[in-house]
Amino acid sequence: MTIKLGVIMDPIASIHYKKDSTLALLWEASQRHWEIFYFEPGDLFLKDGKAYGHAKSLKVFRDDKKWFELGKEKTLDLTELDIILMRKDPPVDLSYFYVTQILDFAVQAGVLVANNPQVLRDANEKIFASQFAECGPPTLISKNMRDLKEFLAEQKEIVAKPLHGMGGESVFYLRYPDINASVVFELLTQREKQFAMVQKFIPEIRSGDKRIILIDGNPVPFALARIPATNELRGNLAAGAKGIAQPLSDRDRWICEQVGPYFRDKGLYFVGIDVIGDYLTEINVTSPTCIRELDEQCDLNISATLLDCLESRLQ
Repeated sequence: MTIKLGVIMDPIASIHYKKDSTLALLWEASQRHWEIFYFEPGDLFLKDGKAYGHAKSLKVFRDDKKWFELGKEKTLDLTELDIILMRKDPPVDLSYFYVTQILDFAVQAGVLVANNPQVLRDANEKIFASQFAECGPPTLISKNMRDLKEFLAEQKEIVAKPLHGMGGESVFYLRYPDINASVVFELLTQREKQFAMVQKFIPEIRSGDKRIILIDGNPVPFALARIPATNELRGNLAAGAKGIAQPLSDRDRWICEQVGPYFRDKGLYFVGIDVIGDYLTEINVTSPTCIRELDEQCDLNISATLLDCLESRLQ
């Protein structure tokens, strides 16, 4: 039986050919002769209690000049698909929220959606890590200026960031007393209208912000340590960090043991956790990356591991 795979993603023409993890997943699906259907979020719709999408058949190639080819558009009942990969990048805004609600109807009809759309709504990637507070650094999530200033005074050195950002966007380092603290907190909270996150600064960031990938709750045995660029403290590839693969430490494995069963139970098949030093700082569930870097440096095929996992759930 040929597996029919749907992928919901940002415009495929605009992805980064050399780094994109979704493309790696699609290459693997193509090699297995799966039938692939492409959707952008706005292609999905709900009619009379059934989920549909304006789909285009998709072929992918290992060619940096032509990495995809789309077929003619047709309306597809999502229940005609076996598996749907939800790979839309943040922000998790109202549009994203509604797409996950439409996908709920596909799940209820028996389609396997990775990751589980309900958990995508529930698991803000910054707040989610607080479910495992024993693994993380001192952390505060608040929009109250007084709370944020007191946290800075207590911890002396902190990192402040918005709850909806990605790729190191709007991440600030503050050291007490910092004359810019009020301005940063006003900016991040939009003058106490939005929540922000502050965490104790972890000096080990200079050795890298480790991305650890878990497939069905089981960690890939190597992490990608994203080493900040010179005069930077953000360990994000999008901010110029350099990714260097390294084996998981004992502490890394302990953290994975704490979070893995929860991911498995909730239908979070593909998750990227961020670990700095000994501390879990974020849990990325929307569209985790770093497949390509780990595959290349460690001779892995993470996409195959994930698709094996998903295929086994169909049996």
